[in-house]
Amino acid sequence: MTITDVHVRELRYFVAVAEELHFTRAAERSYVSQPALSKQIRSLERQLGAPLFDRDRRGVALTPAGTALLPHARAVLAAWESGHEAVRRVREAERGTLVVGMSTSPGRGGLLPAIRSRFTAAHPEAVLKLRQVAWEDPTAGLADGSSDVAFVWLPLLGEERFRWVVVAAEPRLVALPESHPLAARESLDFADLLDEPFLALPATGPELRDHWLALDARGGRPPVIGAEIASADEAYEALVGGLGVCLVAAGNAPLLARDGVVTRPVDGVTPTYFVLAWRADDTRPLVAAYARAAAGTGRRTA
Repeated sequence: MTITDVHVRELRYFVAVAEELHFTRAAERSYVSQPALSKQIRSLERQLGAPLFDRDRRGVALTPAGTALLPHARAVLAAWESGHEAVRRVREAERGTLVVGMSTSPGRGGLLPAIRSRFTAAHPEAVLKLRQVAWEDPTAGLADGSSDVAFVWLPLLGEERFRWVVVAAEPRLVALPESHPLAARESLDFADLLDEPFLALPATGPELRDHWLALDARGGRPPVIGAEIASADEAYEALVGGLGVCLVAAGNAPLLARDGVVTRPVDGVTPTYFVLAWRADDTRPLVAAYARAAAGTGRRTA
């Protein structure tokens, strides 16, 4: 038997059954009929010359051979997915496609259309593809290569791997429920907020999480975490629910300052920087062109 005898599809079905330990659930997860999935598993077992699962009335369990195969099957599938993604990026580059990642809409008085206008004037043949990325990834797709350029906040995780241009420097405001006692004030000092529970970003981006908790302004006092948030909607709901307060860039204040939530200026915290970033080793002309277009619209509002 050679490695070419085994198909990726068979390994994918094997991993599904190994993780579900149930043929019907594995078939549903794989969008295939249960008889078809069972047939593929039997084919894989014949090729390997060993049973991969024990099947009886009590359920399904991995055999020693199945247990040995599982980590290798996962590794093959992961490598295949990485290869597929690499091919996708090459194809998009050949078509002149630039993937622009963002975790929050750039907004800010037409910033994105202004950059697009500058970019397409110089490269009318290029295709821009916007991609929304969850807050769990502070690089908005740059780190795993799913975005070519991205609108992100400083500080960046592993910043030595990236280059950027600042498109906005903004004060940080505090967002809090309108029923909060401090909401009656016109402005606040950060010292007034030290004992307040704060909403925190996901721990996958520790530098950015610390930035929005303003650790540098706490004099060594640890923050009280009221809840973890992974989107603007989650932040708004947590604020309305009284789970805590949070800092927000002035340009993003409209995302939170809705019914039941207000924002106030805060003294004692530094401005925040919104940037267009790209990987330092990405020297493609389209990336450089988009960076130049972003640099041409950069402004400071702090």
